[in-house]
Amino acid sequence: MSFVCRFYFDFSASYIGAGMICPYIVNISVLLGGILSWGLMWPLIDTKKGDWYSAELSSTNMQGLQGYRVFIAIAVILGDGLYNFVKVLSRTLYVLFSQLHQKHSLLPFADGRQSPTKNDDSRLSFDDQRRTQMFLKDQIPTWFAFSGYVVIAAISIATLPHIFPQLKWYYILVIYIFAPTLAFCNAYGCGLTDWSLASTYGKLAIFTIGAWAGSSHGGVLAGLAACGVMMNIVSTASDLTQDFKTGYLTLASPRSMFVSQVIGTAMGCVISPCVFWLFFKAFTGLGDPDSQYPAPFAVVYRNMAILGVHGFDSLPKYCLKLCLLFFIAAVVINIVKDCLGKERGCFVPIPMAMAIPFYIGPYFAIDMCVGSLIVFVWKKLNKAKADVFVPAVASGLICGDGIWTLPAAILAVAGVNPPICMKFLPRATNAKVDKFLASS
Repeated sequence: MSFVCRFYFDFSASYIGAGMICPYIVNISVLLGGILSWGLMWPLIDTKKGDWYSAELSSTNMQGLQGYRVFIAIAVILGDGLYNFVKVLSRTLYVLFSQLHQKHSLLPFADGRQSPTKNDDSRLSFDDQRRTQMFLKDQIPTWFAFSGYVVIAAISIATLPHIFPQLKWYYILVIYIFAPTLAFCNAYGCGLTDWSLASTYGKLAIFTIGAWAGSSHGGVLAGLAACGVMMNIVSTASDLTQDFKTGYLTLASPRSMFVSQVIGTAMGCVISPCVFWLFFKAFTGLGDPDSQYPAPFAVVYRNMAILGVHGFDSLPKYCLKLCLLFFIAAVVINIVKDCLGKERGCFVPIPMAMAIPFYIGPYFAIDMCVGSLIVFVWKKLNKAKADVFVPAVASGLICGDGIWTLPAAILAVAGVNPPICMKFLPRATNAKVDKFLASS
C-alpha cells in the first residue's frame, strides 16, 4: 500500500544531496505535502469514485483522480506564486520610489561641503572603488543593448511561427513589447529577495496568450510556446544581472561576462537538443508519470494552458471548489509566515514546496529528509566540520549521480543491459522467493 501511495525510499543520491543542501523547512514542507495529498486527500477522493467522477476512467485521466492531483497542485503553485509576485513587485516599487524621492529631495549645501554622493564615494574602501572603476570602464553601450534586443525580437518573430504555427507573429511582438518591463521587475526583485519569479511571468503568458488564441486556434500550444518565450526573456535578465554582480565582485569585465553568457547560451542551443534526443531514445516512456523521468511540471503547465483556454468546464466535480480552497490557503500561509517574522516564520511550511509532491508523490521527499537527517546528526557530532563539508558532500552526491546518467543513457541506446539486478521485497514475498529458488 505504501508503494502504491509512493511512500518509499528509492536510494537516489541526487535527492539525498539536495536534501543536505536545502533548509530543513523545505524538506519538511515537501514531506508534509506528500502526507497531506497521498496520505489523506487522494485516498479520500478515491472513495468518491463513481460519484464525483466516473469509475470507468483510468488513474491517469484528467477527468478523474488525476485531475484533482494536477489542478490542486496548480492552485497551490499559483497562490504561492501570485503572493510572492505581489510582495516582490510592491517591495521593488517601494524601493524605487524611495530612491527617486531621496534623489529629488537632496539640497545643495550652503557651506560648500561636498555632496552626500561624493562623501559616500570617499568612504568606500580601496577595493570597492577599484571594483566600481573596473565595472564602469567596460560598460556595454546602450545602443548595442537596444539594437540587440530588436534583432533578437525580429528573429523570433520570423522563425517561431514556423516552428509553432499556432503562435502567431503578433503574439510574439506583444510579448517582446511587455517583456522588458517584466524582466526589469524580475531582475530587481531577485536582487532584493533572491527569488526569481520567471515561472510566474511564464504562467501569465500562458493564460493571456492561450485565452487570446482560443481553443479553435491552438490556444494550448500557443500558450505553452508563449510561456517559453517569456520565461527565456525574464529569467535571462535576472541571470545576467547576477553574472554582472559576480563580475563586479571578482573584478571581471562586464563585457567578458556578457560574452561568456552568449557563448554558454549558444552551446546550450546545440547541447540541450542532443541531450533530450539521447534521453528520448534511451529511456522509454519519457515524461510518463510512472517512468524514471516523469517530468511533472510538463503536465502541470500543459493543464494550466488547458485551463486558460477551455475554462473551468474541463475540471472534475468539486475540483474548482477545492482549487479555490487551496489557492486561498496558500496565500494565507504566506501571510502568516511573513507576519510571524523570521524567527517564528521559519517554522511555517512553504506552500510551493508542499505542492510539488501533490502530483508526483512523496518518494523524493523521503530521500530529501534522509539528507536532512544526515546533516542534523553530523552537526550534532561536529558542527564545524559539518558546516565546511556538507556542501561538498552534497555536491558530490548530486554530480556523481547526474554524471552517471549520461553513460547510462549511452549504454541503454547501445542495448547494453546491466549484469545484475537488485530488488527489495517484503518479508513474506522474500520467503516465497527463497522457497521457490530452493525447490528449483
